[in-house]
Amino acid sequence: MKCRECSEKLEVLRMCSRVKMRCTGCKREYHIHEVASDLDIETEKILEKYTAIIYD
Repeated sequence: MKCRECSEKLEVLRMCSRVKMRCTGCKREYHIHEVASDLDIETEKILEKYTAIIYD
């Protein structure tokens, strides 16, 4: 997945009970629901490991 701001790679960022996506370039963080329509298969497989994703 790529960042909507700078096109660098997004990584899954897990913090306690929260899961977000963070850009490896500009460090912008996205809530999962903000990028849900852009999820690729690789990212979906990573997110499948978590039983719940908390939106805040």
